[in-house]
Amino acid sequence: MKKKPRGLYYNPTFISLENRKKILDWIHTIHPIWENRFSKHHPPPPDEVQRQLLRPVYWLGNWQFACLGYYHPPKGTHHRCVRAEPFPPILQKIVDQIHEIIANQFSDDDLPPDYHLNTCLINYYGSTLNSSDDRARVGDHKDFEPGPVASLSLGNRALFQFIQSSQKGTSEKVVLNQWLDDRSLQIFGGDYWKNKVFHRVQRVDKKTELNLDLKIPNFETRRLNFTFRYVPEKHICAFSDLSVGDRQDIQEYIVELAKHSDFYQNLI
Repeated sequence: MKKKPRGLYYNPTFISLENRKKILDWIHTIHPIWENRFSKHHPPPPDEVQRQLLRPVYWLGNWQFACLGYYHPPKGTHHRCVRAEPFPPILQKIVDQIHEIIANQFSDDDLPPDYHLNTCLINYYGSTLNSSDDRARVGDHKDFEPGPVASLSLGNRALFQFIQSSQKGTSEKVVLNQWLDDRSLQIFGGDYWKNKVFHRVQRVDKKTELNLDLKIPNFETRRLNFTFRYVPEKHICAFSDLSVGDRQDIQEYIVELAKHSDFYQNLI
């Protein structure tokens, strides 16, 4: 059997039951938002139309608003990452543990200078109510933040796949299937898993009943995923540092977030 390239780590029961409860207790204190992909000052390209993102999201550390564009070095770094709320104590404790694993599992060549997990995207996977519209998939993509990526999962398990991009006239090739279980931790890094292959969430299992009961209007969450990444501090800006147009484009989101967050209340 061919040996897998280095840079993968998986622990199916990384999060203790006690910490799982603490995380979910905290989750009930935040309110995710629905974003649109484009905005007035960042309109759709000629071949696209305005659309809402597939699922509610919440960011910690810095917020990469969809309409401002996601972090994508070397050119896509300016005013892409807007400083956001810090990690709550329970997540910071877990991140500290993940840092220890990364130090043991990855070589210095895999870690950029000053590497530390300072960004967290919380994705709410599930379905809109009274509809067959399933919002529990993510298409082929790469994460462009430098260094290893850590992923925590709660709720129903998800089928995570690494794939080689298909060339014209050829079919895609799945190079690894990995079920991400409730309470699991996955870390991937290194040149192969970060740069040479794509990854995606193919589906979220419906066979188990791990109802997270998050009471998001018109949405049933079957899985929560916390994706931790590293963004160099020089690429994180304050809301006040954005251009007038960029501030106008995300103002409605800031106002919505401020209804439940002192951090965002101080921005308006």
